Amino acid sequence: MEATAVPVQLPVLNEHNVTLSVKREDLVFPNLSGNKYRKLKYNLEAARASGHKTLITFGGAFSNHLHATAAAGKQYGFSTIGLVRGEELENRPLNPTLDQACKWGMKLIFLSRKDYKLKSDPDFLNTLMAQHGPAYLLPEGGTNELAVRGCSEILTPADQNFTHICCPVGTGGTLAGLSRSAQPGQHILGYPALKAPDLQKELCAWISGDNWEVVPDYHFGGYGKINPELITFINDFKGTTGIPLDPVYTGKMLFGILADVRLGRLSAGSRVLAIHTGGLQGIEGMNMQLKKKNLPLLHL
Repeated sequence: MEATAVPVQLPVLNEHNVTLSVKREDLVFPNLSGNKYRKLKYNLEAARASGHKTLITFGGAFSNHLHATAAAGKQYGFSTIGLVRGEELENRPLNPTLDQACKWGMKLIFLSRKDYKLKSDPDFLNTLMAQHGPAYLLPEGGTNELAVRGCSEILTPADQNFTHICCPVGTGGTLAGLSRSAQPGQHILGYPALKAPDLQKELCAWISGDNWEVVPDYHFGGYGKINPELITFINDFKGTTGIPLDPVYTGKMLFGILADVRLGRLSAGSRVLAIHTGGLQGIEGMNMQLKKKNLPLLHL
C-alpha cells in the first residue's frame, strides 16, 4: 500500500511561491503507521527466517517504536519485550503508550538510566540475551541496515517531481532511506526532534551521498520538549489543513519547513514533500503532561 501526498494550501506558501504536500504515511498500516512499519518490515522477515519467536528492543516511556513493535508482535505472531528507560517508572501507572503496548502483549522491563546507556554495549546485550533470550534484537528507534532498506521504499515514482523531501529525524533511519531512493536533483532535509550536535556525522555511517542535510534549528529544546508556540502551531495546522501532527516529530518538522519558507531557505519555485511519519498515538500521553503543567492541550 502506498501513502497519498496531500497538497497543503497556506498563505505563506503562496506568498513565497513554494508548494508543499504531506505524504500521509501515518494513514498506512494501522498501529504501525508512518516510518515504523517501514523500519520493521525487513526486520520481521529476518526474525522469522532466523527462527526467532521473540522481539526485544529499547525505548523511552513514550516511544513510538515500542508501541509499534508491540503492535507488530501481536499482528505477526511474535512475543515482544520492551526495555524501558527509567526504573522509576516501574511502580507508576502506565502512560497510554506503554499501557497499549502491554495490552498487545509486550513484557515491559524498566532499566535504570545508567543501564539504559549500555544499550549498544556487547557485554550488556549478551547479559540481556542470557536473561530474556533467545530473541531478535531491534535497536532503539529501530534503525539498522534493514530499517534503512525499508525506509527507502517510502518514495515512489509519483514523488519524482518534488525538489525537496523533508522528514523528521530521531535516529536517522528514515532520512538515510530517503537519501538512497531520492531522484537525481532531489534534496533531503532532515529536521531533528532532539538536540543532537553529532547527528550529521553519525548519519554518514548510513549515507554515502551528498544529497541531504540536517536542519538543527527546530528541536524546541530537546526530545519530547514542547512549548505553547508549538502547541498553537500544531492545532492551527490541523484546523486549517485537516492534517494532525504529533508534537515530537512531525509538528517540529512542519514548523521548521514553514519557517524556512519565510526565511527564504526554501526558495521560490521549491516543490516540497514532507513525510508524515506518524506518532499520533503519543498525543494522549503528551496531553496528560501538558495538563499537569497548565499548558494548552493538543487537539485530538
